[in-house]
Amino acid sequence: MFGFESILGQEKPIRLLTTLLRNETIPHALLFLGIEGVGKKTTAMATAMASNCMGHGDENLPKEKKNRANRSTIQEITTKSGICGCCKSCSKIKSGNHPDIILVKPTGNFIRINQIRNLYNTLTMKPYEARLRVVIISDAQAMNPAAGNALLKMLEEPPARTVLILTAVHTSDLLPTIVSRCQHIRFSPIPHSHIETLLVEKQGASHDDARIISIMANGSISKALSMMRHINKINWIKRRFWLLNSVESLSLMSIPSRLAFAENLSKNKEALADSLEVMKSWFRDLVICKFHPAQIMNKDLREEIQQNSKKMAVSSLLKKIDDIQLAQKNIQANTNLRLTLEVLIMHLAKV
Repeated sequence: MFGFESILGQEKPIRLLTTLLRNETIPHALLFLGIEGVGKKTTAMATAMASNCMGHGDENLPKEKKNRANRSTIQEITTKSGICGCCKSCSKIKSGNHPDIILVKPTGNFIRINQIRNLYNTLTMKPYEARLRVVIISDAQAMNPAAGNALLKMLEEPPARTVLILTAVHTSDLLPTIVSRCQHIRFSPIPHSHIETLLVEKQGASHDDARIISIMANGSISKALSMMRHINKINWIKRRFWLLNSVESLSLMSIPSRLAFAENLSKNKEALADSLEVMKSWFRDLVICKFHPAQIMNKDLREEIQQNSKKMAVSSLLKKIDDIQLAQKNIQANTNLRLTLEVLIMHLAKV
């Protein structure tokens, strides 16, 4: 599949985008918000296809709309939301060879000012062949301050026949002046049932493995697929049970055992980020179980969660979740990994 119909679990964003396209009211800048792996970039590419598809395009338009196709405003250029997927324009976009569909993404950890300057120079020229040129700035939160300020100039004076689509996790990761000049479209985490079905039908996973991986993926298709790709190298099914059993018994462990657990975590850097998310899901479920037991994530551990939830106060559980989030931020900031994990495990062990 291609286009909007290939995007799982995002009915509201897709409905809004298709309405904007159909009504010819798409703004000059869009900001797609949501966690990684929920379809933001795929939706941006589908928007580019829908804006330029020739299979449902100008040849089917009334003469007066054909004549408007060379005018400059986005509202006049965008004519429909249908996607044929096989015309010259759609084929070029799918293969990544369309000259007017521009993808900007981080080089290393950052989007740098030279990338935005090069983009600005490109946008001073008219599109080569597109009715609507689409610029996708992926992971816009990776822009350094200089790049962000350079982009702001483009948003203040938007190029003709061009729409900019930024993708990011949170608005707080971007300059407020950039955020205020974009229309926001929020993408929700993908329901576990959607991910489970995808893993079974497209990846050949067993129902048991798919169910557990869909829980650990926490709403991200890309994370679920990554776990499937590495399932032989990192047995996520066994690792999850080891993590949750260890976290559950931390308060009973000796100090050397706790430090050994932290050391074990630090040795497997490839699995660390997801391991911390698994641990966080445990404490989240202990909180949720007190108020909405049916909403817990780790449903296969319902009895253990119910028992442990009764033993701990909400304030203590929320503090542990905060401790994990602080450790995640410190790890991203390249603090001493071993020390960060040792401090975290000691905090989590407190009753």
